[in-house]
Amino acid sequence: MARVLSIDYGTKRTGLAVTDPLQIIANGLDTIPTGELFSFLENYLGMEEVSTIVVGEPFYPDGNPAQLHHQVVGLVRKLKKLYPAVEVVTWDERFTSVDAKAIILQSGAKRKKRREKGLVDKIAAVLILQDYLEQNRY
Repeated sequence: MARVLSIDYGTKRTGLAVTDPLQIIANGLDTIPTGELFSFLENYLGMEEVSTIVVGEPFYPDGNPAQLHHQVVGLVRKLKKLYPAVEVVTWDERFTSVDAKAIILQSGAKRKKRREKGLVDKIAAVLILQDYLEQNRY
């Protein structure tokens, strides 16, 4: 089986998570500068088989699209164009960053580790992917 990759897109940093080949476990992959996203994906997709890319879709708690929403729509269009053999889906990412911060705090991580902004993005990508997997299990 191929992996499922998730993207927690941000203006500065983008968190990435990926499943194992059996699509059972979601793991944090990396946090990269957003400007390097497509070169990273090109390299990664050249090395690993990916069946689906799940992109976190930002909404406010009331359900309205967040400010970043239009950029995510553009990202999804570009991904579909560049990788037509890969399914690209969006997934509601409301509260994933808040939940990621809570997980880091509960983990007992030292203050220096908790201040790593990239860690929140990577864990948010894992949460998006876990939610996607749970909702799409057969």
